[in-house]
Amino acid sequence: MGNFSWQEPFGISLLDWGITAGLIIVSIIGAKVIFWLLSKVVSKLARKTKSQLDDLLIDLLEKPIAYIIGSFGIWKSIDWLQLGETGQGRIDKIFFIVLLGFVAWAITRTIEALIESYLVPIIEKTESDLDDQLIPILRKVLKSTVWIMAIILGLNNAGYDVGAIVAGLGIGGLALALAAQDSVKNLFGGFTIFVDKPFKVKDRIKISGFDGSVEEIGIRSTRIRTLDGRMVTIPNSKFSESAIENISSEPSRKVVLNLGLTYDTDSDGIKKGMELLKEIVSSKNGVDEKVVVGFNAFNDSALNIICVYFISPGADILGVQTEINLEILENFSNAKLDFAFPTQTLFIEKDN
Repeated sequence: MGNFSWQEPFGISLLDWGITAGLIIVSIIGAKVIFWLLSKVVSKLARKTKSQLDDLLIDLLEKPIAYIIGSFGIWKSIDWLQLGETGQGRIDKIFFIVLLGFVAWAITRTIEALIESYLVPIIEKTESDLDDQLIPILRKVLKSTVWIMAIILGLNNAGYDVGAIVAGLGIGGLALALAAQDSVKNLFGGFTIFVDKPFKVKDRIKISGFDGSVEEIGIRSTRIRTLDGRMVTIPNSKFSESAIENISSEPSRKVVLNLGLTYDTDSDGIKKGMELLKEIVSSKNGVDEKVVVGFNAFNDSALNIICVYFISPGADILGVQTEINLEILENFSNAKLDFAFPTQTLFIEKDN
């Protein structure tokens, strides 16, 4: 304190202090002007465009940009004081860390804008809940990565041994990964479902002996309602390890119908039965146009008529089959066409 002088505080002239203060004020005012231009002028221009991305970017970046410009201006204003190598070095480190924080803030907000503009609209069109749950995780992972990189750069600039810190984090991360490897497997399995989309909610699938409709796709597990009505929770890791049969993805359900008529039926009766069968099946809603009917076999107890038809996706499979079978039963009965059942004829030879 003995060397302190009011004319030259800390060995710097009052003029230099005044110029520095003026430059700092100009920097702050300039930052406020930039903020006003972005929020009032540029944002109005952005709203006139068709894209929503520029609106989001301006709304999210107007503050970080203003802070970056203001901080940089203050930093360079202090250079006027010529604090010497040691003093200026400390100032540089402080403002480098401050600017690094503002830049990281701007990058995370840019990531937010990109996710909102591109990913969210795509996800809103999907039926799965999995991608809705993955978006917050993706946000956190990307933002955390940016901040971790900023912290590492800041520590490195401050003179800390970043290599040792990263090595310590690596060992800790390895231990954590080993302790939570099942959870990690399930998370990667959920990510696989999200990317590959082997099925979606309400699809009927078969996996690991379970057959049912997908009720919910979560981050760690997927719930399936079996045909028995039971709810089964399957870890997502199973979906990356097992074969999945997506029954709902079939273009149509193939039905093979075999009708056996008695051997008393003549050729005209067989032809009549084939005509009735094709007419009944072809007239039903939910059945594809391609219907194949033929007389294909002389069975032990019956003359077999085969009918192959396809039920369209979305149709009530059991309902269509029931309707067809009931009409077959009624029309064949009216036409006096009898269905065969297993019979045996025994010939007994008497000894004279």
